[in-house]
Amino acid sequence: MGNFFQTRVIVSIFSAGIRLATPYLLASIGEMLDQRSGVYNLGIEGIMLIGAFLSFYTSLKTGSLMLGILMAIIVGLLMGLLSAFINVTMKAEQGISGIGIYMFGFGLSGLLFRLTMGAIVTIDGFKSTPIPILSKMPYIGEIFFNQNWMVYLAFLLVPISYIVLFKTTFGLKIRSVGENPSAADSLGVSVEFVRYVCIIIGSVLAALAGAFLTIGQQKAIFVENISAGRGFIAIALVYFGRWQPTGVMIGSLLFSILDALQIRVQIANIGIPYEYAVMAPYIITIIVLVFVAQHRIGGPTALGKPFERCK
Repeated sequence: MGNFFQTRVIVSIFSAGIRLATPYLLASIGEMLDQRSGVYNLGIEGIMLIGAFLSFYTSLKTGSLMLGILMAIIVGLLMGLLSAFINVTMKAEQGISGIGIYMFGFGLSGLLFRLTMGAIVTIDGFKSTPIPILSKMPYIGEIFFNQNWMVYLAFLLVPISYIVLFKTTFGLKIRSVGENPSAADSLGVSVEFVRYVCIIIGSVLAALAGAFLTIGQQKAIFVENISAGRGFIAIALVYFGRWQPTGVMIGSLLFSILDALQIRVQIANIGIPYEYAVMAPYIITIIVLVFVAQHRIGGPTALGKPFERCK
């Protein structure tokens, strides 16, 4: 028990927490953009699964991890187009269509895995990319600056998404389309185009989140349902973060550090049944979400409402 509180153990927990935040951050930043434009994309769990499998399989067959990343981006583009067509053009019920896309991704990734591989295979994934000088800083360097490039990218998206949303003309269009699409349309903003772009970007980030679960690890591996509900948690984190990039990042870090802590508890074997340790992050996250819901600021006014142009 005493070893659990050693400095090196605490540093390793926070370092793992930063790394584990990556898929949540990628997927929830993308979902935040979707919802800011007024559209739910509840199918991101399925998109993550397809992105995870195809990025891994492409890397396995070609020997190139970057081709795996490229494949994840292509998958995100195609799934984003499909989601946008269903939700924006066809004006489908967004909750139901999201479940459909999730089921499609879940089934397709499992089917392709059984047809092409049939058994678990491992390859080398992305290695850590220490940032010169900064990675040598005591404790902080190990936690923040000794990760791989996908981790850095995920955290870099926080300020980038903030600037895009609140400091650019396109960000103003996204927010106006999510709040009052009729007014935005009367000013010449293409509601459909803005929503298409947001859904496609969100889907690409979801597919990259899936790719991180496989080839983003030092020892890359794919198993069925590898996302294990992370896409759904990412959707909850958007509410937790009140549709703000920094809020989403704080929520992602809270969940990932708790996740890293439960893994360490299992390894330390300190007498707590591992089932409790596994449940702990989810239970605490639910408690925090309930607390936040009592004080939450409402989301985009037009969220979930298909746009109908006034005649």
